[in-house]
Parts: sequence; C-alpha cells; structure tokens
Amino acid sequence: MPQSIRPDRENMAYDVVIVGAGPAGLSCAIRLKQINPSLSVCVLEKGSEVGAHILSGAVLETRALDELIPDWKDKDAPLNTKATKDQFLFLTKKRSFRLPLPPSMNNHGNYIISLGNFTRWLAGQAEALGVEIFPGFAAAEILYDADDAVIGVATGDVGLDKEGNKTSHFQPGMELHARQTILAEGAHGSLSKIVMRKYALREDSDPQTYGLGIKELWEVDPAVHRPGLAIHTVGWPMDRGTYGGSWIYHMENNLVSIGFVVGLDYKNPYLSPYDEMQRFKLHPAIRPLLEGGRRVAYGARALVEGGFQSLPKLTFPGGLLIGDTAGFLNVPKIKGNHMAMKSGMVAAETLAEYLAGPEEGKPGICSLYPEQLQKSWLWAELKKVRNIRPGFHGGLWIGLLNAALETLLGGRTPWTLKNHADHKQLKKSHDSKPIAYPKPDGRITFDILTSVQLSNTHHAEDQPCHLKLKDPRVPIAVNLPEYDEPAQRYCPAAVYEIVRDEQGDPRFQINAQNCVHCKTCDIKDPSQNINWTVPEGGGGPNYPNM
Repeated sequence: MPQSIRPDRENMAYDVVIVGAGPAGLSCAIRLKQINPSLSVCVLEKGSEVGAHILSGAVLETRALDELIPDWKDKDAPLNTKATKDQFLFLTKKRSFRLPLPPSMNNHGNYIISLGNFTRWLAGQAEALGVEIFPGFAAAEILYDADDAVIGVATGDVGLDKEGNKTSHFQPGMELHARQTILAEGAHGSLSKIVMRKYALREDSDPQTYGLGIKELWEVDPAVHRPGLAIHTVGWPMDRGTYGGSWIYHMENNLVSIGFVVGLDYKNPYLSPYDEMQRFKLHPAIRPLLEGGRRVAYGARALVEGGFQSLPKLTFPGGLLIGDTAGFLNVPKIKGNHMAMKSGMVAAETLAEYLAGPEEGKPGICSLYPEQLQKSWLWAELKKVRNIRPGFHGGLWIGLLNAALETLLGGRTPWTLKNHADHKQLKKSHDSKPIAYPKPDGRITFDILTSVQLSNTHHAEDQPCHLKLKDPRVPIAVNLPEYDEPAQRYCPAAVYEIVRDEQGDPRFQINAQNCVHCKTCDIKDPSQNINWTVPEGGGGPNYPNM
C-alpha cells in the first residue's frame, strides 16, 4: 500500500477513484466493472447520500442508458413518466405566444424524471457490481507524487472549529490512492478548477460560461396536472439582452418540476436570479398552474453552457475529467445527463484498456479517452450546436435568429462563435438600473430564507467557513462601491449580506450555513475573490426528489 502523504491520515488504494456520484461518475463506475470485474473502483460523494446534492430539470434522453444498462426497464429504473407533449412559449409581461417547437426540444421518447432518484438507482446498480460508494465523504484535496502527477484524493478533516483548531471530535481525513483519478464533480468543481489551473487544461479553449438554475417542486391540483407535458419559455421576465428561460415538467403523482435558468453572463448587478424566478411564477400563463398547490422542494445549481468551444483538455497526469466537470451539456436540448453518462462510459472503456496495459512506474495519461470521445455521438452532437448559446450574446432576437440558422444548416456553418468569462460581464452599478421586485406573497412566491429551509440544507455551524475570501477587504473596498456588492443578489440562498453598524459602516457577512452548493459565487464574483471549497462531508442540501 502506498505511504500516506500526511502521516496522521490512513489510506486506501484502488485502481480507480471517482469524485462525484452523479450520472457521469456512476456510469463510469458501472462500465468499469462491466468490462473488468477485478478492477477496484471507489466513488466519493460529498452529499449525505447519493442524490442529496443532485438537481436537474429533468427530461432524460435514454440513449446512453440504453447502451449502459439495456434491460433498465426490467431493473425498475425510476423512469415513470414519458414525455408526451411539448410546448415552447414566448412570454411578454402579460401574454404568452406559442412558438414553433425547435427540433432540439422535441422530447418524444424521453422521460420526465427526478435525477436524484435516478442516481440513487444507478448507485444500486453500481454497488451490485462491486463498486464501493462512500456518501458523506467530501474530497477536499488532490494528492500528487514527486513528479506532480495525481495519485488520488484526500477527504477533509472533520472536528475543526471555526478558526481551524482541532476539537475533541477531530478526525483526520482519509487518503484514497488510485492508479487513475476521475473528476466527476459537476459544474465548476472545487478540485477540478485546481487541476485545470495546475495543468493549464483551459489553455486552448474558450472560458467556460454558466447558467444558474433555480428549481421548485410543486404538488398541484389534479385538475391542472398533465403528466408528460414539457413546457419551455423564453422572454419575460428577462430583458432582451439577458439570456434565460424556464422549464415546466409535469411528473407523476400530481408533481410539477418548475425552474428558471439565468445565464450568468448577465450585465445588471442589481439582477437577482432568485427574484426573477419568483416573479416568473406570477405570469398569467404560469400562476393558474400553481394556485391551490403546495411547494414541496427548492434548490439551485450552476450548469455549464459553454459547449464545444469551452471544453478543456480532458486528461492530466494520473486522471481525467467527465460529465459537467468537463462541460458536456447540450444547451439547445436543455439536457446534459445523457452526455454525462456517455462521457463516463467512454472514460471507463478507455481506462479499462489503459489499466490492462503494462504497469508504468508513475501515473500516466489515458490519451485514448479524448480520442475515442471524438469518435462518439457525444462529440458530434455537441459540435453541431456549438454556436447556438453564444449566439445569444447579442440579445434574444439575434440569438433566436442565429439558432434558427444553425438548426436549418445542421450546425455546418464554417465559423465557431466565441464564449466569454461570466464574471467580466457585469456593468458598474452607476451605469445600471435597480430592479424593483414584488414582495413575496407566501402562496406562489416566497422569501429566500423560507426557500432555503425547504432545501433541507444543514452545515455544522462550528466548522471552518468553506467560502473563502482571497482578500477580505475586497467586498467592501471594491465590490460595494463599484457593483453595489452583487453577491447579496446573485446568491440564491442569502449566504452573503452587507450588514451596517450603528454608524452606518458596512460589513460583509457570510452565512455559510445557508449554502446550497450552487457555486454561483465562485463563478460570478466580479473580483474573483470567493473560493468555494467543500465543507465537512454530508453538509449542504438534502434534496429528496430533485
């Protein structure tokens, strides 16, 4: 067994360690064991259970699932509601207009699901094959050998107080050593961003760009419930220069998944994605669905929108990137789960071959992985739609016209549009117009703290703050005068506040216990001063059916 990097930590050795029990990580684990049952495979999940931190719309295209587990129906996969009807609406403040359905939004043959429940099922399939899954263990550190190759990860220490001192409950983290380490953390993972910087994986790609998805689960009146109906909207409440839109998916048992996505390249520092979601629900075309209903869950998560031109280099010495960590999401389809699964499967197939080869003296690079990805349907699908999301940089109408052109030509246009970094897009507050949002009514719209309670978020209060400021002076000295400190609005969990004392002097307060792990602060902060790191394992939201 390899020696521990830190003497007080125990270690375990595996052939493959996977960070993240989402659809990408679990599909990779399953495929590895299908190909070679003798491989030792471990999956770490920072949530208290598999699915606890998973949030997605979600309509699942089963292409990858059909390849991974062809008999999934016989194995009781929780795909219970077929998508039977699609609608695409353009909203003004008071009216809605039916638009022609883009081919990418045709969900015939797909299923409306809870992704959390689906990943719980995938975890069961993986464990049945011998995969070891450790929920409640947050990978907090990348481990390197003397040659700077990745040799695994370490989980975080527990039992530290707010100042980082050991308490009587202190337990050191565990080191998990691996021949190959796979990062499947989802969008903007805390370890993935470290690896990308260390190995310059974004050197030849555009910046990744993101959206913030805010989701609620409602139990609605059976009279208005239409199982299988999938609705998407564009337009109001977004202005014509801001990318955003909604989904409304009718699930089983009178449940409706309703969500709103705001592109994090928005320009107005006074915009609040949370409040945009709340006022969206008041639209005359939306509110009747929710009247008399009951909101049962709330959550938020960043999603990758950069597409093909924002893909980083996918391998590094000792490991590779899969799923949303790499950026595999088809924005026009509003789907990434099938791509996440496929990337995990291709990674597994190439890793199985790589690990079966001659034993190398140090962790190497599985160069076959990106080569095989480029031959897969995932690569072709992503390349085909590469220009649709960046086409909206010019506004809604230009974006829709560009999307129509790209669709008509099948993505064969000879150019590739560029992406930009989201944090660079904010205008200064003195150049921006404040937005007056309606007060919550407690029936259709809700205050943010009530919503956070519904996410079942919990962090041990006496632990080091996992939201770290590179320079504590920046929020008050820079962000407040220049941008009216946008963190107090872009966060969908009221983590960040400007608090004033009796003399009116401002102080930047971090309510880390509210954090739902969406990563928006790390992405959108205009000064790039916030570093999102993992809290103690098991902390954060506990989504039941998201």
